[in-house]
Amino acid sequence: MIPIAGKYSTFAQFYDVMSGEYPVYRAGREIGIQKLRQPSGAQVLDVGCGTGLNFSLLQRQITPDGIIVGIDRSPEMLEQARRRAERNGWTNVILIQADATELSPTDIGSRITTQGGRSQSDAVLATYALSLMKDWETAWANIVSLAAPGASLCVVDMQKPVGLATALTPLARAACWLGGSDIDAHPWTAVERDCVDVMAASTRGGHLQIRSGTRTTDT
Repeated sequence: MIPIAGKYSTFAQFYDVMSGEYPVYRAGREIGIQKLRQPSGAQVLDVGCGTGLNFSLLQRQITPDGIIVGIDRSPEMLEQARRRAERNGWTNVILIQADATELSPTDIGSRITTQGGRSQSDAVLATYALSLMKDWETAWANIVSLAAPGASLCVVDMQKPVGLATALTPLARAACWLGGSDIDAHPWTAVERDCVDVMAASTRGGHLQIRSGTRTTDT
């Protein structure tokens, strides 16, 4: 079986078509980004940004005066994100190749400022990314270090469907297995643990879980 990193590199050109974005996963992105509630001019760190599927939704909030910093470990996925930005004329997108579980916040902050951004962001967003990482807790600690005190933090990820949608569990498991995600990781619990003013939402039969909150000064 292709390792997760190799899988996303191999299928980067076709990811948007294969990912089930619009029938399923777009809904989670829309809710999560809505809950970020960022003003014009804000800087948002998009962790595991992939091909840039969050970018259009973020642009509506931050406008051209803001900055999107996309981090992903796959250069092939980042190339698709770069092309998306160029097609849309988004000149306020900074792309950085890095593994969130291994990055140095100091190094990443420096790389961001070198490209015209700020070392700490006003908001951090991770959509369907942390559950791909075996050590997502380390990734979480790293990315929180790149958030300014009082920043908005949001995690959108997957679990087994609940209630009447439980019958769809085999399909949800298969989708996560194909993508390399751990359906039982539940990384949004970090938001519940480390943030204040936490807001919770879910959609698609509970398969998609959204948590947002405000970074505390001691996180």
